[in-house]
Amino acid sequence: MFISKRFNKSLLAICLLAVGISACSSTDDEDDELKVAPLTEIKALFEPVVKWDATVGDGVGDYFSRIQPVVAYGKVFSASRDGDAYAFDENSGEQVWHADLSDIDNKRGFFDEKELALISGGAVVGINKVFFGSENGDVIALEAESGALSWQGKVKGEVIAAPALDSGKLVVNTASGVMKAFNASNGQDDWQIEQDVPPLTLRGISAPVIAGGGVIVGSADGSLSVYLLEQGRQGWTVDIGEAAGSTELERVIDVDSTPLIFGDNIYTVSSRGNLSAVELRSGRVLWQRQYSSYRELAISGNSLFLTDVKGHVYAIDRNNGLELWSQLSLTNRGLTGPAPIDGYVVVGDFEGYLHWLDQATGEIVARHHVDSSGIHATPTVENNVLYSQARNGDLEAITIAK
Repeated sequence: MFISKRFNKSLLAICLLAVGISACSSTDDEDDELKVAPLTEIKALFEPVVKWDATVGDGVGDYFSRIQPVVAYGKVFSASRDGDAYAFDENSGEQVWHADLSDIDNKRGFFDEKELALISGGAVVGINKVFFGSENGDVIALEAESGALSWQGKVKGEVIAAPALDSGKLVVNTASGVMKAFNASNGQDDWQIEQDVPPLTLRGISAPVIAGGGVIVGSADGSLSVYLLEQGRQGWTVDIGEAAGSTELERVIDVDSTPLIFGDNIYTVSSRGNLSAVELRSGRVLWQRQYSSYRELAISGNSLFLTDVKGHVYAIDRNNGLELWSQLSLTNRGLTGPAPIDGYVVVGDFEGYLHWLDQATGEIVARHHVDSSGIHATPTVENNVLYSQARNGDLEAITIAK
């Protein structure tokens, strides 16, 4: 994970990346905390099978990006950071269309140098459109059937998380603290609010979620808030992170994971502090447990799955927050968020491996290598097929042969 700061904090960024949310040190004990766990032999219960594979441009390279494939309308949509957006047939993987988001208006001359689109938010699909956001503050809507431009919008700040779409509105959160709502059909500005951003934050923001007439979003100050979807007026706010220590680094408490809505409750986690269950309508905290993460959460049945800042995977009882199991053998492997599928939960790592964990026990029961460039974004699951996109743009649709 990276640090964002209005002045140079590269040393702090390196330290935080290495140890999660820990103070920088060179002692032998803390050096041990930096060690990447090697992969050990497992007793595989099944063999993951690649249904099809495709290439999404040059991917995202070594840049921060949470671009994930999304499945809708019989297609799989994704994009590269440069701006190559694609739709693939869900069953065959054949390319349906390609759009160059760096020249979506077709204004670039033959001799003009390509300006990268810097896509970093999305894809989001709905109302027969597919939406992307960029580090330049661009919001782009394409026709899902053809890839043709539907509309373009602008927001102040970097869009480095997926927008939220519901009730005819597209809500975009940015790294600058600006959150803006657009008419999803035509791109007309609806409302805009500005949230305070601490001077030192993680390189990441919470993707907003729309539920119950509200927009739920985490903040860099460690809080979770709801805003009314119609006007953007703020409702309740609750503190999730717990600042501790005397230095700015020790007080980084961003809530960067996407709020997870399940029934009448919201589940969220801070990069330093707490995993929390919050009542959707009132903001009342139902329970809190001490876990730290900036990855996505997932639920299957009564189990809530979490990857923490050290690369440890946990299953938590969603009703009371009690720990069901922990898997500690993937320490410091840069794990993605967990993706539940068919009785398992899958995480990717920085070497490009996918690991299948048994949902009941946490035991690793299968492994598959996508690409050595690594996997940063949480895999996508749809119709019992898992889609994973490596940093170099390699996209695989994976099933399992038992």
